[in-house]
Amino acid sequence: MKNRITELLGVKYPILQAPMGWIARAQLASAVSNAGGLGIIETSSGRLDEVRQEVRKMQTLTDKPWGINVAQAFVRDPDIVRFVVDQGVKFVTTSAGDPNKYCEALKLEGLTVFHVVPSLTAALKAIEAGVDGLVVEGGEGGGFKNGRDVATMVLLPLICSKVGVPVIAAGGITDGRTMAAAFALGAEGVQMGTRMVSAAESPVHQNWKNAILAAKETDTVFLNRFGPGPALRALRTQKTTAYEISAPENIMTEFGNALDLYFGGDMEASIALSGQVAGRIDTVKPVAQIIKETVEEFEATVAEIGMRYGVAAV
Repeated sequence: MKNRITELLGVKYPILQAPMGWIARAQLASAVSNAGGLGIIETSSGRLDEVRQEVRKMQTLTDKPWGINVAQAFVRDPDIVRFVVDQGVKFVTTSAGDPNKYCEALKLEGLTVFHVVPSLTAALKAIEAGVDGLVVEGGEGGGFKNGRDVATMVLLPLICSKVGVPVIAAGGITDGRTMAAAFALGAEGVQMGTRMVSAAESPVHQNWKNAILAAKETDTVFLNRFGPGPALRALRTQKTTAYEISAPENIMTEFGNALDLYFGGDMEASIALSGQVAGRIDTVKPVAQIIKETVEEFEATVAEIGMRYGVAAV
């Protein structure tokens, strides 16, 4: 599969894994890169010493391209640009902050920079900052969100109609059909978060994976829409159902026990970030199988639509 995304990233398939805090580390990211996609190492945990260790592991687990995300709201290291450059990666996504903050410095070091955006205004600001591309993230996706969320079906074609840079779609992507839909709306790549959290190589506790498999399409909640702090989408639990009505004063304090949920399996200890697409996931699969099936279904879907509506119409 060849397009601007695969050429810029040097990958076989334009499929990225989302940079989820504590989860997007060497075990998962290397599996994605080895399967032909692009694994991303996170920094949103804020634990750069641990990230350094994960980078060293990554270098032993894959010889394929991979990248790093700089989650600006969670990284306080003033030398983060040097940190990223020293890891030897060629691709960086920046998120949760002003695209002007690091874009120029990263590009001067020869890196390709994409910025994650939740709105057209944010997209145009990133273009002005000089980014090479965008990750356009719809509000149905999991994780930290813009309080004024816009669904991928609306946001993606809007932004693609206004910019000329390559776009990666995020939010609601879990298989070949949703990848084909994203491409029809103007994207040249896709990013998967919840699908990768549930993958066999994902390091999270089986309880979290089981919760994704059991989830209905209505089993996520949108929290903290009016702040202060970020809004976020998460799996429905007793805790998050209560917070849907009345969020705590500072929702970020709820991540103080995150590791008890992430790796201890206590689903009420913290907040399990997840997208609405959890309602479409019913099986834990190895990353290589996820990517292989996604590409095959994408190709079959595009071919079927072409035959049904293209050739037939002519």
